[in-house]
Amino acid sequence: MTTAFYSDERCFWHGGGNYAFTLPVGGLVQPLAGGLPENPETKRRLKNLIDVTGLSRHLAMRGAEAATDADLSRVHPESYLSAFRAMSDSGGGELGLRAPFGRDGFEIAALSAGLATGALRAVLKGEVANAYALSRPPGHHCTADWPNGFCLLNNIAIAIRAVQAEGLARRIAVVDWDVHHGNGTEAIFWEDPDVLTISLHQERNYPLDTGAVEARGGGAGAGFNVNLPLPPGCGHAAYLAAIGRVVLPALHRFRPDVIIVACGFDAAAVDPLGRMLATADTFRAMTRAMMQAADALCGGKLVLVHEGGYSEVYVPFCGHAVLEELSGAPVHAADPFAALLDKRQPDARFDAFARTWIEEAATALGL
Repeated sequence: MTTAFYSDERCFWHGGGNYAFTLPVGGLVQPLAGGLPENPETKRRLKNLIDVTGLSRHLAMRGAEAATDADLSRVHPESYLSAFRAMSDSGGGELGLRAPFGRDGFEIAALSAGLATGALRAVLKGEVANAYALSRPPGHHCTADWPNGFCLLNNIAIAIRAVQAEGLARRIAVVDWDVHHGNGTEAIFWEDPDVLTISLHQERNYPLDTGAVEARGGGAGAGFNVNLPLPPGCGHAAYLAAIGRVVLPALHRFRPDVIIVACGFDAAAVDPLGRMLATADTFRAMTRAMMQAADALCGGKLVLVHEGGYSEVYVPFCGHAVLEELSGAPVHAADPFAALLDKRQPDARFDAFARTWIEEAATALGL
């Protein structure tokens, strides 16, 4: 049994349209060479790094077919899919908020969802021990009919509904450690008691109006949505405290058939869209905790699906650390920022404040 790594060169060809960072180009806003922060280089450079270090030789390198129309329609209404496909065929545009796309955007987004689905299906069928899907474009901000925050289809939701329809799993937990709130995944499963959604995120980063501790799900899904907004400036110790005090107890209470991680790397200290101080070792340690939880709860069944992360230099090292841990391979890529970021971790006073913050949230969540 080994770790599978799902990717496809075509996902790197997704284009973000006429944006300069997060502002539409026009007037006094001059175009940038790279356009959106969500650009292919962070993901491509991760793939390049695992090839150069030789880590890829210890992984089952795989591709997958695009998500089918049936897969997509279990999550997204036909009205949205038809509008998305038509605009994609006519050259691209934007249907929601900060989620532009070019020609073939629909097909590439469906392929991104297909990578997540293929990874989840392979783990549940016992073909591999665990898996990582290098999905692009990302998905966790996309609701059923509203793309936003660079997300055009909800990759993880599509994968979940596909395997549920195939009878491969019923109770599924999603742990989202992207620096931004996983509002799309939350909305899709808001009333579903079979899917536990957990989001660790920087408080009031994006979206500004979602992600509060009090948002717990509705109807039959009440209590099956967990939000832990963290104060800006949290680093390694606070993230591990959040995992230990909130995420693990919630997982053990739910007892899922499989754990999926929405694996964003934008909580890293040098990310342009976050104000957190996580390091590559933080992501390594959180991955280890998820593996231990999966071993205890669901026979080791664990899938990580790539979400955000916008530092072209640092995302590859954070991702490499995760894949080292996930696979147990004897290959290491030294973190070039380690010495600097270790010195810039919050001091004991802030860590104590963050722990109190986390404890208060855990109490409010009944954990």
